[in-house]
Amino acid sequence: MTYWLLCYLLPDYNDMEIKMEPLVKAVYLLFLMHPEGILFKHLSDYREELTQIYVKLKPYGMSDRVLQSIEDVTNPLLNSINEKCARIRGAFVGQFDDRIARHYYIDGLRGEAKKIDLPRDLVIWE
Repeated sequence: MTYWLLCYLLPDYNDMEIKMEPLVKAVYLLFLMHPEGILFKHLSDYREELTQIYVKLKPYGMSDRVLQSIEDVTNPLLNSINEKCARIRGAFVGQFDDRIARHYYIDGLRGEAKKIDLPRDLVIWE
């Protein structure tokens, strides 16, 4: 079985799109762009990158509320990143058995870098 992701479309599954809110999708794409993973305690280092990803998803959607949400999700002292990761996991587990879904969602051991297990040579960026 192959695991493909085309900008959040899954060609191997009849071009299924995994539905996510824009900020959740931006978090997902941020982690997808970093196969080495990201330590939650260093998320503030990725704030600008996450903002740029969000702008590409919603070019007219930046507001003070969105900027605060991005600040919250990159603040490791808040629970926002865990909530977004739970939504991402739920989006994939809702579509697939966990043995398939686990390749797509953000996961990792406590205190270690969290990452998406999907082999990046199977990711097509367009």
